Amino acid sequence: MIQTSVIRLFLLPRTQKINDYADKSEAIQNKVLRRLVAASERTEWGRKYGYAQCDSYEDFASHVPISDYDGLKDYIERMRHGEKDILWPGQVKWYAKSSGTTNDKSKFIPVSAEGLRDTHYQGGTDCVAIYLQNNPDSCFADSQGKALILGGSHAPNYNLPQSLVGDLSAILIENVNPIVNLMRVPDKSIALISDFEEKMDRIAHAVKDVNVTNISGVPSWMLAVLKHTLDITGKSNLCELWPNLEVFFHGGVAFTPYREQYKKLIPSEKMHYEETYNASEGFFGIQDDPSDPAMRLMIDYGIFYEFIPMSEFGKENPTIVPLWGVETGKNYAMVISTSCGLWRYVLGDTVRFTQKEPYKFVITGRTKHFINAFGEELIVDNAEKGLQHACEATGAHILEYTAAPVFMDGNGKCRHQWVIEFDVLPPDLKQFAELLDKSLQEINSDYEAKRYKDITLQSLEIIPARKGLFHDWLKEKGKLGGQHKVPRLSNTRQYIDELLAMNN
Repeated sequence: MIQTSVIRLFLLPRTQKINDYADKSEAIQNKVLRRLVAASERTEWGRKYGYAQCDSYEDFASHVPISDYDGLKDYIERMRHGEKDILWPGQVKWYAKSSGTTNDKSKFIPVSAEGLRDTHYQGGTDCVAIYLQNNPDSCFADSQGKALILGGSHAPNYNLPQSLVGDLSAILIENVNPIVNLMRVPDKSIALISDFEEKMDRIAHAVKDVNVTNISGVPSWMLAVLKHTLDITGKSNLCELWPNLEVFFHGGVAFTPYREQYKKLIPSEKMHYEETYNASEGFFGIQDDPSDPAMRLMIDYGIFYEFIPMSEFGKENPTIVPLWGVETGKNYAMVISTSCGLWRYVLGDTVRFTQKEPYKFVITGRTKHFINAFGEELIVDNAEKGLQHACEATGAHILEYTAAPVFMDGNGKCRHQWVIEFDVLPPDLKQFAELLDKSLQEINSDYEAKRYKDITLQSLEIIPARKGLFHDWLKEKGKLGGQHKVPRLSNTRQYIDELLAMNN
């Protein structure tokens, strides 16, 4: 069997390349852009926007418009029907079905063979390389150690030969190197089951007697699998079941609401957590310092990055800057061009850089997931920090949450309404709400201004959710498992009213 020491030695050259990011970022990103543009000169998109004449970033930015999914949808639909050389050379056979939220409307993100190789799989490899660099005593591959990798499901794409549509994780599992399959569980036949509850039970029985040393997946869905595994084994925690478990590679949703629950499930000082920023559209960042929540932007994959300051997002002609034009401390919407055929594509996520050279950032939210009903500009990053403070002060633990505005009730009062599913309730819910409200005011000056003397915005309201509410809501929408997630903040009441109707 492959040993950890062999893997570490094999990945050493890659680790050194990642370390080179510190002083070569602009050159690396320009090289990526030239490669993407040159590869796509003869595609329909490349001919339309004069890729043959794009010799610099300035040329590219002046030739190619900013796009979103609606702007590319017709091209992607033709690609799904088998047309070649549209957004990317050749025929793209795999499509990651994604909404990024629980919206009914799905997006189908093309995943080319090049994108699998130079972005998604490279990101997974680099997670291991960075982890081993930070943990020289790791033995995760020794003694037939296995990786529990949680994935979604896929289905045929318009019945085209070897063409698939489904969760990105399922596409990755379907095409993964056979060597990796020797080191992961569960078996592909279980990993790709579409019914999440059946899959969860099958996984639990399949891994209960395996030496699992590392786990990978979305924290919310992995938590459900781990708890079910403990239920069927009768173990009190995962250290009893898997004594060699040492790392969780997690991404997809913020880890903050789940951190305390994982500490309860894995009460070991030897346990490590490494956050990743991977999505259907690409693999973007890896936490390279366990003491720093910011992630390193991975700049030599098949992705070229641009950024729009959120202060200008939605304007007719916003400022758009390449990576080397960003400033630390500012909130940006991310724009990507990729080896899967997304061109100047507004991803929908917002980030804030904490340092440059190497570039490190934190995810602050979504361009559509915020509350700004009264000028308060509350973003997900504010919400996560406020909840963390309130939990630490009261001993509460949160499973899931969402929040939305109450525009005006019968008494003419406007406020934010939060539906929170607690794992451990705070002793005093009113005190928890006051602590959250005070923390949000300290974090966000706009929120503080609107809360001044309760004139514009009154104290927030917390409604405890019954156990399993968010699970049942996602199940009703057919959104269990995969990369589906609860929208944390919304500027409308669509999601929260649906949840309240189910909160018997």
